[in-house]
Amino acid sequence: MKLSVIIPVYNEVESIQTILKRVQDTKLVHEIVIVDDGSKDGTRDVLKELDGKDGLRVILHEKNQGKGAAVRTGMAAAKGEVLLIQDADLEYDPRDYPELLRPIEEGLADVVYGSRFLGRAHRVTMFWHMVANKSLTLLTNILYDTILTDMETGYKVFRREVIEGMVIRANSFNFEPEFTAKILKRKYRIFEVPITFNPRDYSQGKKIKLHDAFEAVWALIKYRFVE
Repeated sequence: MKLSVIIPVYNEVESIQTILKRVQDTKLVHEIVIVDDGSKDGTRDVLKELDGKDGLRVILHEKNQGKGAAVRTGMAAAKGEVLLIQDADLEYDPRDYPELLRPIEEGLADVVYGSRFLGRAHRVTMFWHMVANKSLTLLTNILYDTILTDMETGYKVFRREVIEGMVIRANSFNFEPEFTAKILKRKYRIFEVPITFNPRDYSQGKKIKLHDAFEAVWALIKYRFVE
């Protein structure tokens, strides 16, 4: 299967070359689609130099629209049979790709989520952030009658046909609940696999905020009843 890795980027000049090397070192990737969402810290200059090299395609948003908008642009541009979303901030480790891809390769799943809460190594930090994540996952399970452990994970892998005909409207971090709601309502087979996780804190540039949690709640409720 040809794998497309979609990397939404906003102001990640310190990490962008490192994450690209880690993705390329997996030797599993057919193409990397990077969508820069209006960075102002020099990330765009780095990406312009790399565009077209080693299977890398760069798409530039002229202004910042949000992670969801960047992911949507990347999904529309990706050409692979399987798509994987990779954050650029080094929290998620591409060495987990084999485990993430295996359920799809073996015909067991249409979608795979990398769960931060299934027992793999992780940095110890940010208790209330964990509480928010688990609360949103609990709400997802109640509304959609499922047993996910990590709805908000950034590692989502799926067959291309999963998103064919699916309209995603999210522009910000509410991409995660909207995407999850729509694949659950369509009864796609979802597997979770444990991943390692090295979260950064707000002093290191973490971007998600409290209001994003409220937007996620609204998205979960809304898409339970509408398309």
